[in-house]
Amino acid sequence: MRVYVLLFNAGTENEGIHTIQMGDRNKVLIFEDEDDAIRFGVLLEAQDFPTATVEAIDEEEIKEFCISVDYDWERVGSGELAIPPENNVDQTDWQVEEDQPPEKEPDFVSPELDDIRKRLEGLL
Repeated sequence: MRVYVLLFNAGTENEGIHTIQMGDRNKVLIFEDEDDAIRFGVLLEAQDFPTATVEAIDEEEIKEFCISVDYDWERVGSGELAIPPENNVDQTDWQVEEDQPPEKEPDFVSPELDDIRKRLEGLL
């Protein structure tokens, strides 16, 4: 069966798939309906995400991908309204490397980040 996912930088070496981070896990939304995936992409743009490309893909292929990278997945049925979380990650895996500052280990645990994590987990 063909399903739809959201990609950033589609067709480039820097391609990335949209995931929702839940605790320490990433989840890919698999849309049954292309219009629902497009609507979700528009909602992401409203949150200052770059424009996503809706890509049709075989459902088994995307599930195999998720298993290979240890991501979870969730099927969004036709007509279901999926809404992006209010909070977004600051750094994505698919940004151009030149634009990223060098990685460094945090010297401390931020209480503010811990609070955000708890609120996000509460959305589950």
